[in-house]
Amino acid sequence: MSKKHLLIVFHSQSGTTGRMADAVIRGARHPDVDSVEVRALSALEADADDLLWCDAFILGTPENFGYMSGAMKYFLDRVFYPCEDRVAGKPWAMFVRAGNDGTGAISSIRRILTGLAVKEVQEPVLVAGDFDETRLRECEELGLTMAAGLEAGVF
Repeated sequence: MSKKHLLIVFHSQSGTTGRMADAVIRGARHPDVDSVEVRALSALEADADDLLWCDAFILGTPENFGYMSGAMKYFLDRVFYPCEDRVAGKPWAMFVRAGNDGTGAISSIRRILTGLAVKEVQEPVLVAGDFDETRLRECEELGLTMAAGLEAGVF
């Protein structure tokens, strides 16, 4: 069986979204999933070639001023037109670290990705308010579910 490719793109400024990303990556690289290659990149490093390489992707961002981070917006700006009409149907999911309610970050990412015609396959993991370490398990589950679903051909 050929390997599937999972891309994880995230931005973290204060470190809490980075800890969420680490948990997502840990889940995606679970030893029970052996035919999925995971590529994890910061939103400032990832580019259109990475999005074209993957079979599925996960985005992670902090909520900044009720919106996604500037770095995540910059990533989406850079990949949109080169990937338009080339990634339709790809499964994706997201995780958000929010100081408020996170709805602005979630809706803005969804709005942009609607234009790429990709398919959201899991509800976002949203950690709002005070950072709760116990929620990192949900991040691990997000990564594992996406990788296992990709491996099994569910997505």
